[in-house]
Amino acid sequence: MNSSLQHLSALLQTQWHQVLLAWQPLDAAIEGFIYYYPLFMAYIWMFGAIIFYSRYEWHQQGNAEHLPELKDYPPVSILIPCYNEAENIRETIDVLLRQKYPDYEIIAINDGSKDNTLEILQDLAEQHPQLRVINLHTNQGKAMGLRTAALLANSEILICIDGDALLAPEAIAWMVRHFNDNPTVGAVTGNPRIRNRSTLLGRIQVGEFSAIVGMIKRAQRSYGKVFTVSGVIAAFRKSALHDVGYWSNDMVTEDIDISWKLQLAGWTIYFEPNALCWVLMPETLDGLWQQRARWAQGGTEVLLRYFPALFRWSSRGMWLLYGECLISIFWAFLILLHLLYVPVALLNESTNQSLHDLSPSWTSMLLSLTCLIQFGVSLFIDSRYEASTGGVARYYYWMVWYPIVYWLINVGTTIVGSVRAIKKKRGLRAVWVTVDRGLRHK
Repeated sequence: MNSSLQHLSALLQTQWHQVLLAWQPLDAAIEGFIYYYPLFMAYIWMFGAIIFYSRYEWHQQGNAEHLPELKDYPPVSILIPCYNEAENIRETIDVLLRQKYPDYEIIAINDGSKDNTLEILQDLAEQHPQLRVINLHTNQGKAMGLRTAALLANSEILICIDGDALLAPEAIAWMVRHFNDNPTVGAVTGNPRIRNRSTLLGRIQVGEFSAIVGMIKRAQRSYGKVFTVSGVIAAFRKSALHDVGYWSNDMVTEDIDISWKLQLAGWTIYFEPNALCWVLMPETLDGLWQQRARWAQGGTEVLLRYFPALFRWSSRGMWLLYGECLISIFWAFLILLHLLYVPVALLNESTNQSLHDLSPSWTSMLLSLTCLIQFGVSLFIDSRYEASTGGVARYYYWMVWYPIVYWLINVGTTIVGSVRAIKKKRGLRAVWVTVDRGLRHK
């Protein structure tokens, strides 16, 4: 009996050894892709951002505080969906009332808030005739709130911001000019800036929104299509929204969804870096995880829903963007697969010597150097929009933590969000959830 067990054990060890040996070439290929994919994309984003900068920003007079001259000033409706915004809504509306634009109204939507948001909005509406309040008795979700306000708005151009956002006084004019100049523009995404900068996560996000978010939006605009408008600051042409059926009520991220709906229908989305909007972001790991998991889920939901639409020849402009998004999800799952293989391989003596060196090598050093170059380029481009805060160069140091803190989080949230999107039942309404707003920066 013992000899039979020993023979079986030896046979299993031999088979396991063969599996590990067969896996090694594939693991080496996976490891190479894990390293070189972000390296390749970093240079793609940098190149695209530099093209955008040289075409639209290099010769621009002044900065975001400079008002552009418009040939026409059409009326504008500012939509603010609110859920439990009692702490922020007074400041948000107070800043909106200082807009340097001649004709605009403000529509605030109370979406079943559990605090005294409605009472505050009603009090403000009595003081300011420009403000109208819509009250939804139960939580219907941001998409429904925006849809309701859009249908009741008096203007063709709609500016959508969050209830904790502070819109720069010049932002409306900067966005409206694109609708005036090009009738095919369906939406304009603004340039969100981080308000809370008192913690490590807050400071890293200052650099992230410049080095990653801002750079990618510039590059995508240079290459023709934008993955998503910013949920906290975006402008829309009402007729374009009507053409695509407005926002979808069952998508976790309504901003990504409406971006794809508009572009698949033939509308164009522009990025306006001068349309500044100061926002609050999570400053706890749990809050950051929940936010990024929701973003990842929303992105995957869009890829699943609009895959059939890509077979139309008219949708060919979205093919590269769809492919890049799909590959980025695949990249995250490959990292998980590689991390699961490494400890198993380390337990096998015969594969220890052939296992790739996990210590810093020329590839990781090249990736780190590229990361710093990317941050440097983007912070240089974005510095003009942070003049009032002393510039973003002082946050360059904190960006060295980005690969450690954010790449690990983004890999995890991409996997979790993708799984949630696949398991989610279609048609289930997406409603508001309580989010981490971080520590307010004074």
